[in-house]
Parts: sequence; structure tokens; C-alpha cells
Amino acid sequence: MNDVFLSYAAADAVWATKLAEHLAGHGLSVFFDQWSIEPGQVVIHELEAALLASTNGIAVISPASVRSAPAMNEYAVLAGASATHGLRFIPVLLGQVAAPPFAAQRVWRDFSDATGQEFTDKVAELAAVIARRPAPTGAGAASSRDNLAAVHPSPPRPLTAPEEPAFVVCCAPADAAYGGRLTEQLRAAGLPVWSTGDLRPGDAQFWTIRQQLRYAVAVVVVMTPQSQDSDDVTRMILEGQVHGRAFVPVLLDGEVNYHLAATWHVDARHGGLLDEAELGLLRLLHEDVTQGRPARLPEAAPARGSAPAVRMTTPAVGMAPPAVRMTTPAVHTTAPEIRTTAPAARMTAPAALERLRAHLAEDEYEHADLLTTRLVLETAGRLGEGWLSERHAAALPLELLAGIDALWTAHSHGRQGFGRQRALAPMDRGGRGSRFPDLGAALGWRDSAEAAVPRLYQDFARRAGPGRRAGFFPTLRDPGRENNPDWYDRWSSTVLAVHARLREWKAAPC
Repeated sequence: MNDVFLSYAAADAVWATKLAEHLAGHGLSVFFDQWSIEPGQVVIHELEAALLASTNGIAVISPASVRSAPAMNEYAVLAGASATHGLRFIPVLLGQVAAPPFAAQRVWRDFSDATGQEFTDKVAELAAVIARRPAPTGAGAASSRDNLAAVHPSPPRPLTAPEEPAFVVCCAPADAAYGGRLTEQLRAAGLPVWSTGDLRPGDAQFWTIRQQLRYAVAVVVVMTPQSQDSDDVTRMILEGQVHGRAFVPVLLDGEVNYHLAATWHVDARHGGLLDEAELGLLRLLHEDVTQGRPARLPEAAPARGSAPAVRMTTPAVGMAPPAVRMTTPAVHTTAPEIRTTAPAARMTAPAALERLRAHLAEDEYEHADLLTTRLVLETAGRLGEGWLSERHAAALPLELLAGIDALWTAHSHGRQGFGRQRALAPMDRGGRGSRFPDLGAALGWRDSAEAAVPRLYQDFARRAGPGRRAGFFPTLRDPGRENNPDWYDRWSSTVLAVHARLREWKAAPC
């Protein structure tokens, strides 16, 4: 049994010999044809036997090897063995060459410019992997560069507008039959519609889904317990909310989706599709979006036991004015009846924190920001109302705020989180918190205390910059509610209330 089979092109024999000698120096049994095949043996038979007897395979990929038929044959056998009997296939790049497609699906190591200590460190890392020993120290920076290049081989691809923005239908796999019928109903009604069923062979599915959501007329979400528990549906909702898309939730079963609790919804718990009034509302919505007008949608009913929200007729101080003004009242004569009987689903704090951890691990800071806002509101019992006062925030457990902060802090290396915001927040002479405009300026939410805040969340989030300005997140903004005229007052009240609660931590660290 060989620890590793070394495949290379004849033109790279000198370099391959050096690699084989260093691997053997780490105590490994290396199959290297120059010293493993003896005179009189049938080369092809020995190669085949060695491949089958090896638990690891290194393919040296170079400009010479991609032109060498024998080297490419060995590469193909190694690739196949990795799929059929678990051989660890390690591509080693030499001479500034791109990894072939199958090798590109494995984490490779680039030895093109590796000399001296870097060469020694990289070989030591390979030997540790092959021998299943702990990773040695020394190769960290070079290995991290290779890992990053292997995981992100494609250049950035900006989202461009599709040929025609559409209603994007989102549903869990368990609801695919209803989602398909709903999609066909909208299409038959003359509305542009898109779902994952419209993906075509060769599409980059994740990019295409994000493209459709970014430019959607509206996002139609089929709400069921299965979609509530679906990470994919959740990501589609958050992606649409980050970009300020309108939502058309359709409640098929269970409760209103946690992330859409403040949005009106169509009640389809009878199992039917949309009626004519509801289709008429979607036609109005399509007309508004294509004409650049504010969307005419019903408002969600206030939560039971709460007073209706106060509506402002002028923008709040410090708020950037909307790009388009509605000159006539919103028309709701063709809107469906607003359903108020279905409660919103609740998410437990441990489940929400686990999702927050997942979004941060995927570098989805905007999604994590929205989830943080919902978790804070949910815990205070104010998810339906969508804002907090200091009285409401007093009910927030400090342990929950500490848990949220710990995740933000860990995944941003201390640059984000409530603790970093506390350190940056200005204080008045009495030790009380700052005014909201001053706090926003300190955290990078606005250029100065007198400057306006970007009206749209996606524009606002860009202020964090590629390096994610320290203290910018979490913002406690909720773009799902920012069609309300008083969104700025609700947001500022929530931020100041939470930061007042944070000051009660005193000596207790976040």
C-alpha cells in the first residue's frame, strides 16, 4: 500500500523528483515511477496496480502535463479513483497554469513560485494531510491564499437586469405543485412571472435567482410551515427585502412567515388560487413598478390590542426624501380583503441565533442585519408593530443581546456588533446616550449629523464599503417596512431604545 501516487509529465521530472524526495523525507511511502518500477516490469501494469494501492494521489499540473497524453491519462484515473473509492486527489499546480475542470473542484496547492522555505512549508502541509497528522505551522499565509483562489475561481459578475422584470414566485419543494399552478395563473393573466422552474440548462442558478430577485416587480412567497423552515426561501425573502422589492405573500397553510409578519397577505388556506380582485391588485402593482410610481399595496392590519400606527404626511427630519412622490392617495378599491386572522410564525431565539450564525459565516451581512432586527423585535413582542420604545426594549434579555453581539463580534473579528457600537457612540455630559443623528454619524450611517440617510436600504448598506466600516452593523433597519411614511421615526426610536438598554450592561461585557 502506497501513501501517495505521484503523477507528472516527463518534462517536469526534475521538479517532481524533488517533491517526491521531500515527501519521502516526511516518512511517506511514495509511488514515483523513477524509483518504484524496476527493470523488466510492465510499466502500464505497475502503474495500474500502484493507483489501486494508493490512498492519496498528487497530480502535478503544468503546461507540459496538459499537453502530455500519459499525464492526462493518469490524471483521469486519479480523478475517477477519487470518486469511486475515496482516494484523496490533490492537484499541485506548477508553472502558472489553470487547474483543469475536475481538479478545480478540489482544493489545490500552487507551487509555481514556491522556493526555499515556502516550498518546504507547502510540502510539509501536503505530508501532514496525506499522513492524517495535524497541520504544521508555517504554511498558513500561502495556504490561505491558495484556498481563497480555489474557493473563488470565478471573477465577479455584477447583477444585470433581466430582459423583463417579473413577479418572482418562491416556494419550498413541498409546495412546488401549488407554486407551479400559481405561476401559470399569473402567466395566463398576462403578467410577467418567473420561478426556479424557468431555469434553463447552463444557467448559473444562484446568480440567476439573485438577478431575478434584485429586479423583481414583486416577490410572491407561498407561505407554509415548510417554507418557514426553508433556508433557501428565507434567503430569497431577505434578498428581496435588501433590494426593497414589494412582496405578495400567499398564505397556503400554517402561519404568516416570520420575515413577512408586517406585510399584508392573501389568504389561500382554502387551497385556491388568486381571485379576480387579487389579480387586479397585481396588475396595478405591475403598472406602478413599470411606471416608476410607488407601489399601491394594502397595509397589514395592526397587531391585536395595539393602536394603529400614526401616519406622517411629511418626511421625518433627517430622512432623505423618496425619489418619487405619490400625488394621489393609494387606490385600494380593487385590493383584496385584508386577512387578519392568521398569526405570524414565531422563531425561537436559539433557532434565530443559529440562522444568524449561518448568514454571518456565508458573509451575508445584509441578511444577518435583517434577521437581527426581526429577532430583537420578536423577543420584545413587537414584531407586528415593527418598532420599539425604551419601555419595550426594557423587556429584552441582556443574555440575548450578548448572544447576538458575540456572533457579530466573532465573525467580523471585533469590527461589528453592539459592543463595537457602544465604544464608538458619543455620550453627552450627563453620561446619557447621543442623539440619533450624532449616533448615525459616528457609526457611518450618514456623513454628518445634519446629512440625510439614504432612503433605500441597499443604498444605505453600501455605505459600509467593501471593508465593512467598523460599528456599522447591526443597523436595526427593516427595509420590509420602509414604504411607511414614518419609517425613519420608527427606526430611530428602535435604535435609541436598544442602545439605552445596552447602556444597562455597565460592567457586563457584550
